[in-house]
Amino acid sequence: MAPDRPMSAFLGVSRSATGRKWVGPSPEHERRAAGLEQQTGLPAPLCQVLARRGVEADGVAQFLSPALRDLMPDPSHLKDMDRGAERLFAAVRQHEKIAIFADYDVDGGASAALLMDWLGQLGARPTLYVPDRITEGYGPNKPAMQALAQDHTLIVCVDCGTMAHAAIAAAAPADVVVLDHHLGGETLPPALATINPNRQDEDTPLDYLCAAGVVFMLLVAVNRLLRQAGEQPPDLLAMLDLVALATVADVAPLIGLNRAFVQQGLKVMAARKRPGLAALADVAGLDQMPVSSHLGFLFGPRINAGGRIGKADLGAHLLSVHDPHEAAALAARLEALNKERRAVEENVRLQAFEQAQSRGVEGPLVWAAGEGWHPGVVGIVAARLKEALNRPAVVIGFDGELGKGSGRSVSGVDLGAAVARLVSEGLLSAGGGHKMAAGLSVTRDRLDAAMARLAELLGAAGAGHLGPRDLRLDGVLAISAIAPELITEIERAGPFGAGAPAPRFALPGVQVTFAKRAGESHLRLTLADGSGARIDAIAFGAYDSDLGRMLENHAGGLFHVAGRLEIDTWGGRRRAKFRLEDAAPAS
Repeated sequence: MAPDRPMSAFLGVSRSATGRKWVGPSPEHERRAAGLEQQTGLPAPLCQVLARRGVEADGVAQFLSPALRDLMPDPSHLKDMDRGAERLFAAVRQHEKIAIFADYDVDGGASAALLMDWLGQLGARPTLYVPDRITEGYGPNKPAMQALAQDHTLIVCVDCGTMAHAAIAAAAPADVVVLDHHLGGETLPPALATINPNRQDEDTPLDYLCAAGVVFMLLVAVNRLLRQAGEQPPDLLAMLDLVALATVADVAPLIGLNRAFVQQGLKVMAARKRPGLAALADVAGLDQMPVSSHLGFLFGPRINAGGRIGKADLGAHLLSVHDPHEAAALAARLEALNKERRAVEENVRLQAFEQAQSRGVEGPLVWAAGEGWHPGVVGIVAARLKEALNRPAVVIGFDGELGKGSGRSVSGVDLGAAVARLVSEGLLSAGGGHKMAAGLSVTRDRLDAAMARLAELLGAAGAGHLGPRDLRLDGVLAISAIAPELITEIERAGPFGAGAPAPRFALPGVQVTFAKRAGESHLRLTLADGSGARIDAIAFGAYDSDLGRMLENHAGGLFHVAGRLEIDTWGGRRRAKFRLEDAAPAS
C-alpha cells in the first residue's frame, strides 16, 4: 500500500514549538478508517490506527488477536534448520557437553537464556561464553572457540557467527551451529548449520526476526523431534517473555510473527515467573503490567549495561537465573552499571551532537567520531542522533589508529547492507549488522572517505529525502472522550515499536491550567478543553526547551497539543494520561 501524502499542515501547524510540521491522515486514510468503524463498530481512534496499518475489515479480528499457531510457519522452511535441530536433539539425547557463545547485547543474552532454560529443563547444563566487548570485540574469535572446542562437542553461536569464518573453522573438531539474523556474506562459515533468515541464499519472508526469534524457531523444530521420540518437550510458550524482550530491544519490526511473539510474551512477563525479569522490573520501579515500550526503555538498557561497561555475561545470567535472591543481586548490579553508563553516555552525547551539528545534519547521514569515546555507548549515542534528526547515524570511538563504531538507521533504509558494501570495497576494516543497526571498524586515515561513501549509499536508498521536521498524527481527540477503556481498546492494535509506531493524537484548542517542573528536566501539566474536561500530562525533557517555556508561560492561551495516550496506575487507580510531545498556539 502506497504511503499517504497529505497536502496541508494538520490543524494548520506548519511549524510547532519543536520546529516540526504536523501531518495528519489523508482523505483516503480517513475514508478507510470511517469504513472500518462502520463495518466493525470499533472506536474511531482504534480504526484510525488500523487504517494506518493497512488492516482490512475482514482481517481486523485476526490482527487484534494474533495467534502464534496461525502465524508460525514450519521451521523446516529455513535453510539448515533440520540439520541444526537434529544435531541439538542428538546432543541432548546423548548427554553431550554443549557450549553457548552469545553476543553481549539483549538479543544475545535473551537468546542464550532461552537456550539455557530449554536445555536445563531437559537436564543439560550448557556452558555460557559471552565475549568481552573491549578485549575480544563482537562475535566468535579463534582463542575462545578453540578453548570451548577442547571441552565441548557442540557449540551454538547465538546472535553472531554468520561472518566468523576463521573462528568457526578453529573450533574443529567440535560441531558449530549458528543461530543468527545479521546480514550474511557471499560465503557461509564452515559451521554444521547456519540458520539465518538473512543468509544471501535465503528466500524466507522471516528476514525481520531477531536472533531470539530464530532460536525459538529452532526449539520448535527440536520439540517436534522430542515428541516423535515419545518425550515431553519443554513448554516454549512460557519462554516467549525472552523472545518478546529481545525483539523489542533489538528494534526488530513489530510485524507478522514478531507481533505475535511480543503480544504473547508480554502476557507471560506479566505473570512475573522469571526471577530475573521480576527483579529487573523491581529495580526499574515498574509497578504495572509491562508494555512494549518498557522492554525497550526500562529493561533493555539495564540488561545491556553489563555488556557495555561491566561484565559481559551479566545480562544472560540474570535472564536465566532461577534463585530470586541471586536475581535481585544481579539486577541491583546491573542497575548500578546502568547509572554509570548514563553518565558516560551523556558526556559522549554532548560532544557527538555538537560535532554532528557543526558538520551539518541535512544530508543522508549524520556522524561523529572522537578520541577515547567508550565503545559501549557509541551505539546508544547513535540512536539518540537518529531519533533527534530522523537520519541514519554513526558514532565512532577511536583508540589509536583504529576506530570502532555503531550505527542506527531509520525505517526503509538498510544500514547493514551499506556497511557490508563498504567492507567489500575496503573502506572499512570490518563491519556488519542488519537493516536498522550495524557495527563497524575503520582506520583513522579512511574515516572521511568511508563516511562520505556511506552517505552516498544511504542517500541512494532514500535517506536524504526524509522529512526530519514532520510529526505524523493519527487524528484528533477531545479530552472528554479519553478514558482508560478507550486507551485499552487502542492498545489492542499494538504492541507498538519499530515498524509499528505508537499512535499519536492531537488535542485541539486546550488550555494549560497547571504547569510545574518535575525532576531535572520534565514538565508536569494539566490540560483542559472547552467542555471543562481535564487530563494530566507530562512532557519529558521539555522543561528547559522552547516547548516547555511556551507551555509554562501560557498566559491563558489556547494550544493544539500532540502526543500519546497512556494509562497511569499510580496509587492503584487507572487514569488516562497524556504524554505530550509537541504543541503550537491555536490560531
